[in-house]
Amino acid sequence: MKAVCLLSGGLDSATCLAYARKIGYECYALSFDYGQRHQIELEAARRLAEVLGAAAHRVARIDLRVFGHSALTSDIDVPKNRDEGQMNADIPITYVPARNTIFLSFALAWAEVLEASDIFIGVNALDYSGYPDCRPEFIEAFEKMANLATRVGVDGVTRVKIHTPLISLSKADIVQFGRKLDVPFQLTWSCYDPDAAGMPCGACDSCLLRAKGFREAGIADPALS
Repeated sequence: MKAVCLLSGGLDSATCLAYARKIGYECYALSFDYGQRHQIELEAARRLAEVLGAAAHRVARIDLRVFGHSALTSDIDVPKNRDEGQMNADIPITYVPARNTIFLSFALAWAEVLEASDIFIGVNALDYSGYPDCRPEFIEAFEKMANLATRVGVDGVTRVKIHTPLISLSKADIVQFGRKLDVPFQLTWSCYDPDAAGMPCGACDSCLLRAKGFREAGIADPALS
């Protein structure tokens, strides 16, 4: 069985890829160079794809800076030192407009070429409830659209399935799950705003949620050792 797995280089996507491999899929990892300020994650994705045994790894280059309106693709400060209430109060400025819709569309195209009916994405609705494209209802709607928009879906050759194994897990749950899957946490990257030396800032939402996940899981983060 073939599957396309979206791989950002982060903890969630690495765990998702490891899970897909564990349950028997031949995985084709897909990453994106979309103009993000934290492009260091692409090197993490490359290493993870190799270590976790992806059959192939491709990087699609699309420049979402042309639209901007996100702290990840524009000259906008990344929020720092926010508590969970602030993170979940509204859609954060780190949200990239329509990003998961775009990413899943590319994954769908590659899946059709590969004659694969399965796509894995490590979205999580608990820690990022402010992100509209991480919700179960979005995934369900995209899956329905995928089966209306592809030749294989219309011809009834296969039915596209979007897998979201982490969607209802807390960050601590994901850390524990990843450990059981032998995910090389030390190779993953989570920071939105690394410093000039390529070190994580430790204060953006992504860094704080990662730290919280490892802390609540009772596991030391090997990326910090």
